[in-house]
Amino acid sequence: MINKQSLWFITLFSLIIILGIYYVSMPSDALTVFSGNTTDTSSAIEVTESDIIIAMKVEEEEKILSQMDEAQKVLLDETATADDKNDAYKTLQLLNSQKGKTLEIERIIKNEFNFESCVKIEGNKINITISSKNDDIKTANSIISRVQKLYDSQMYITVKFQ
Repeated sequence: MINKQSLWFITLFSLIIILGIYYVSMPSDALTVFSGNTTDTSSAIEVTESDIIIAMKVEEEEKILSQMDEAQKVLLDETATADDKNDAYKTLQLLNSQKGKTLEIERIIKNEFNFESCVKIEGNKINITISSKNDDIKTANSIISRVQKLYDSQMYITVKFQ
């Protein structure tokens, strides 16, 4: 059986290896930007729509993972009551189903509409952020109707173009 110390060592060692491989595989011009050896000081960092979507996805994923960690701590807590454990289990099930629906909606938007998207589901509200500057009402309505087909009950779906 692996103890906590060994698990942390393996985790940190894996992280160091991954970062080392990432550093080695980076193009040399990207390394000069990070090291400060650039001669062009007028260049600005360009943020694309997909970078914003990726940042939103990471933020949402971290939020979900923290909620899952809290629920798992309650499940593993020996002093927690049975009701608390049942609530934590239901929370985990809900988070897993929402995560699955989120991935399914993002896949549908990518395959059918050819947009990168970030989907946030909170109860009966679905917020979809699309990576496009062309905010077309017809496209938004098509996305809303397609996503609504996935649910039996009425959902409040919003589409935002970023």
